[in-house]
Amino acid sequence: MAAPTFEPIQFATREEPIDLNEPEQSRNWSRSFHGLSVEPFPKEVAQVLMEPIPPEDIEIKPDGLLYLPEIKYRRILNRAFGPGGWGLAPRGEHHMNERNISREYALVCHGRFVSQARGEQDYFDPSNFPTAAEGCKSNALMRCCKDLGIASELWDPTFIRRFKKEHCVEAWAEHVTTKKKRKLWRRKDAEFEYPYKETS
Repeated sequence: MAAPTFEPIQFATREEPIDLNEPEQSRNWSRSFHGLSVEPFPKEVAQVLMEPIPPEDIEIKPDGLLYLPEIKYRRILNRAFGPGGWGLAPRGEHHMNERNISREYALVCHGRFVSQARGEQDYFDPSNFPTAAEGCKSNALMRCCKDLGIASELWDPTFIRRFKKEHCVEAWAEHVTTKKKRKLWRRKDAEFEYPYKETS
C-alpha cells in the first residue's frame, strides 16, 4: 500500500477588495469582514472581556507556559455575548502535512467580524484526525480572543514572572516507565500528572 502524500501548506491571497458593510442577505463568513472596527462593544461587554482572570483558573504546562483552558474562554464569551451570540466561522479548508493540521477561523460576535487566526495542532496518527481538528479549532479560538483582551495578562512578562513566583514551582520529576528525571513546572496546589512523579 502506497504511503499517503501531503500537499505543502499554501496560504490564500485575496484579490477582491474588502467590503466592511456587506449586505446581510449575501454575507458569507468564510470571507466576510462585515462590522470590523465599526464601533466598540458596550461598556458592560468590555468589562467582562477584560476583567482579570482568577488565579485559580490559570494552569501551567510542564515546560512553564501559562495558559487558560479553552472552556474558560468559552464561558467568558458566553457571559459577554450570551450563548448563541458568538461563533467561530471556518475561513478555508484544513491544511495538513505529516505531523500538523491547521485551519483559519474567524470569531464573529453579535453579527460582527472580530478577529481571525490560524489554529494548529500536531498529531502523529491519522486515526486521531478528528481530535486534532478539534484541537486546531480550540487553538484558533484562544488566538482570536487575544484581540478582545481576554486573558491578556498571560502575554504580559511582568505578570507571568509574578504568577509563577507566587503560584508555581519548578521541581524534579521522574518518568515512571523510563526512570528519567527532569525539572518540570506545576502549580503549588497540584501534583504532577502521569507519567511523571515528583522526586527529590
